Amino acid sequence: MSAFRIAMIGAGETGTPLLKQMLSCDFVEVLGVADLDLNQPGIALAKEHGVFVTQDFMELAALGEDVDILIDVTGASMVRESLRYHMIETQNNHTLIMHERIALFLMSLSCGKLVSPKHDDLEYI
Repeated sequence: MSAFRIAMIGAGETGTPLLKQMLSCDFVEVLGVADLDLNQPGIALAKEHGVFVTQDFMELAALGEDVDILIDVTGASMVRESLRYHMIETQNNHTLIMHERIALFLMSLSCGKLVSPKHDDLEYI
């Protein structure tokens, strides 16, 4: 493996700082970023770096085993449930779904202080 192949769902206050870190690493390949609001700062950052963006998070799940880690920083249980169901249905035993709490934990370690999530009122339906 030459790089971790990552896709991320959520490009707002939690996702954007994480995306910045990943884009600065030569051992991370960001395959795509999804958010309901294409005006989020993480979407602009992804576009700036030529990363695929979408409003439909299932487009990232459809990348299948090309994704090593699918990071979900939405905080929405429906997103997690949909992703799990999709992985079972497609028999994708390769891709790991990384929960928002794990992302926040790793970001907190990186910053040396507790990073808390903030979310707007958008809902994934």
